[in-house]
Amino acid sequence: MSDDDALSRAVDALARYLVGGTSLSETLRHVAELTVDAIPPADFAGITLLIDGRPATGVFTDPEASEIDQAQYDTGRGPCVQAFDMGEVILIRSTNDDRRFPQFSRRARSHGIHSTLSMPLAVADQRLGALNLYSRRLDSFHDDEIAAATRFASQAAVVLANAHSYSASVELNQQLRTAMVSRETIDLARGIIIANTRSTADEAFQLLVDESQKTNTKLRDVANSVVATATRRRLAT
Repeated sequence: MSDDDALSRAVDALARYLVGGTSLSETLRHVAELTVDAIPPADFAGITLLIDGRPATGVFTDPEASEIDQAQYDTGRGPCVQAFDMGEVILIRSTNDDRRFPQFSRRARSHGIHSTLSMPLAVADQRLGALNLYSRRLDSFHDDEIAAATRFASQAAVVLANAHSYSASVELNQQLRTAMVSRETIDLARGIIIANTRSTADEAFQLLVDESQKTNTKLRDVANSVVATATRRRLAT
């Protein structure tokens, strides 16, 4: 498969993700697999992502990628981490000779990897991760391979950027829905208090606030309790 054909398939994978046909991890893994297909020196690939606030190899075409990368996550130094943090292309022509990342290179050699290429995944100024290629041959990645890897990294970055935007949108919508439900419940509880105590709307609301502070309970939970109690009483009569 040519890199143009593989890139076209990567774009198709991106489109399928954007319309909800596949999960983010499946799409990124497919992009990684296509990258390996299009860049023959690469024996396998991995994608470094932030998982629970820490860098980790969340996507890979071979589990050895995750095992190799753990050395750099343990030390905080390695090509994937630097590509991620600094937005730089990091090339290791020979893990036998590399002196920049000794722990990573040692682990890579133990898995038979002798050269690597790490590409930043970024959109505008937003750094999202790194696409990492591993080869069992020395000095495997040159200008053509770097150019092809750059093209695939750009597609993976778009997938991630859209996933981040989608996730943020879903979270915001959920927060808005929660706020609306909370507001409705608080208003209902305030109405119940007004009916039972003949207090004003402001006085009823203050009663809810006072109970919230006294019991160290969220205001919406106090309101839920008031509504639930009134409902039980009504059903019991």
